[in-house]
Amino acid sequence: MNYEPIKIMIVDDHDLFREGVKYILSKVPEFQIADDASNGVEYLEKLKTIRPDIVLMDIDMPRMNGFEATRRSLELYPDLKIITLSMHGDQGHYLQMIELGVKGFVLKDAGISQLKDAINEVYRGRNYFSQELLMSIILKKNQSPHGEQLRHQLDISEREVEVLQLICKAFTNKQIADTLFISPKTVEGHKAKLMGKTNSSNSLALVLFAIKNHLVEI
Repeated sequence: MNYEPIKIMIVDDHDLFREGVKYILSKVPEFQIADDASNGVEYLEKLKTIRPDIVLMDIDMPRMNGFEATRRSLELYPDLKIITLSMHGDQGHYLQMIELGVKGFVLKDAGISQLKDAINEVYRGRNYFSQELLMSIILKKNQSPHGEQLRHQLDISEREVEVLQLICKAFTNKQIADTLFISPKTVEGHKAKLMGKTNSSNSLALVLFAIKNHLVEI
């Protein structure tokens, strides 16, 4: 069976790390290294002629950091799928990247299997959050169990809670629709309402909000 490989672009200022990731991923048959860049300025310039399926984006880089490079590239190409690949594990960094619109976040000390999973999941249209980061969110979530009270304050219905629970389990819209015996269009409607009620800019931000505020049980 013929198939198109997933074209990947790596943006990182550390030559040794960048070359190492390129070498490892180039050995995966379904991946193809489209190009690489050492900073945000070089990355944006290369995007003029190269359209990768997946971008692996570092945060701390000279000339233009990952925050600004992500913001500018998604303004130009809203459908671009970016995975943050960083040493930073604190909530401030990944929350900011999620707000900008990245589709996943993987720590640099993760194994190759986790990075492959992230690339494949994001390529298929899903989000990916490393288990280490999810655990840190769960452990640091607001201590007072006020989920029920907050649900009432935000006017989140029982059906919306059911949809939210499945979103947090990484179900696709179709899987949610099949599980709850509703249409994918209805799922989209519930998701849009949930994002509006929680002031979440995207699905990942919605998941983080739900976990931190005890709206769902993980």
